[in-house]
Amino acid sequence: MNIENRGAEGASYVAGLTQEVAEFVLNTKTPDLPAVVVANGKKSILDGLGLALSGSVARSGDLVRRHMADLGAPEGGATVIGSDMKVPARFAAFCNGVGIHADDYDDTQLAVAKDRVYGLLTHPTAPALPAALALGETTGASGADVMLAYHLGVEVECKIAEAINPRHYQHGFHATATCGTYAAASAAGRLMGLDLDAMKRALSMAGSQSAGLRENFGTMTKPFHAGRSSESGVVAAQFASYSWTAAGNILEAPRGFFQAAGGGYDREAIAGKLGAPWTFDSPGVSIKPHPSGSLTHPGMTEMLHMIREHKIKARDVVRVRVGTNSNMPNALIHHNPRNELQAKFSMEFCMAILLLEGRAGLNEFTDEVVLRPDVKEMIAKVDFVVDDRAEAAGYHLMTTYIDVHLADGRVISGVADFGKGSPANPMSYDEVAGKFRECAEFARWDMAKADEVVAMVAEIEKLPDIHGLMALLRR
Repeated sequence: MNIENRGAEGASYVAGLTQEVAEFVLNTKTPDLPAVVVANGKKSILDGLGLALSGSVARSGDLVRRHMADLGAPEGGATVIGSDMKVPARFAAFCNGVGIHADDYDDTQLAVAKDRVYGLLTHPTAPALPAALALGETTGASGADVMLAYHLGVEVECKIAEAINPRHYQHGFHATATCGTYAAASAAGRLMGLDLDAMKRALSMAGSQSAGLRENFGTMTKPFHAGRSSESGVVAAQFASYSWTAAGNILEAPRGFFQAAGGGYDREAIAGKLGAPWTFDSPGVSIKPHPSGSLTHPGMTEMLHMIREHKIKARDVVRVRVGTNSNMPNALIHHNPRNELQAKFSMEFCMAILLLEGRAGLNEFTDEVVLRPDVKEMIAKVDFVVDDRAEAAGYHLMTTYIDVHLADGRVISGVADFGKGSPANPMSYDEVAGKFRECAEFARWDMAKADEVVAMVAEIEKLPDIHGLMALLRR
């Protein structure tokens, strides 16, 4: 790996990367999107809209709408999904970013390099889509333009996350919050029609606003990260349009983003790689089947398979061993969760609830379920440990070994590298539509309107504008 470590005062650096990103954002056209990228993107767009609906009825949804009221945000502009509110674009991006990430049920970038943590580089849709929707709605952009802006944002976000030194994530930064700001700035800047100089300045201001710490996983502040990154990207693009000044080399500079936030970067992972291939094509983006941290999903997929194939009953389970690489306990930090948010980052809870209920959806991740005595008893039977075999497989895989010890002396074992919804085991558009309807039902949404959304997103590139789509997402 060619890590560029440049930090000393006056040190040289590889110039031109920020300009390359800006040129990609401004020069790419809709016909440049391969068919597989368009198809996979539609699944993630539909997924994001459904999650914004379910997120609107989370406690955090109430609080962000209260914040809008406290701000005295002027009415009109862009839709706050799941509500009757329309607010200025930056605030809609914030609210919808929080909503999409509220249940930790949103899509996840995959890693390429073996020193990367699979699935934890960034959640691409949560920062990118709200910015594209907010600017698309307020500028009257076509569905094709909104779709393209979304793809540009996702691509920039994922390539930046792939390039930065892994220390960035491992030492505590939340990449959705940091790299996601560039996604939103790219999507917003494209829809606002910024020129090259302004686009570079928008990226620069995005870099100065990028923030978010993993210590807040398991709290409302994690989805706050996604909302704020989307809002910050919109603000960056808006200020750039006012001729606000900023550095033109924020990514690669000796005191720029890659050096300050990661201590370096792999130039070969981003230079010449934007759209070559598109992340939605290779290595792909994973859509979640469960509203929990993506690191739990290979194990959850395998556990469900084991339960069904071997007809495992909770009452017969004596002990469960779950073995992974050492990066996974570094993120799944709640071993005895006390609420639904902590449960999302608890391998023990995720295994326990599958054994008890045979499912793990929005209705299982509630405070009431987490605190049930039988759930607590089952959690105590789960040992979550580092396994040398998983460690050797590399951090780009989330290899998970499971051994279920039963009262009759049998041990049922399984192993998985990927979960359902990953490119290795993808969801179809119809399966994502089923998840969308689950989210809509959870939000007590009109299911006829939900069906219209599913049909519209399937042909989003044909919409003259997105006003009708957004109307279906307002109360």
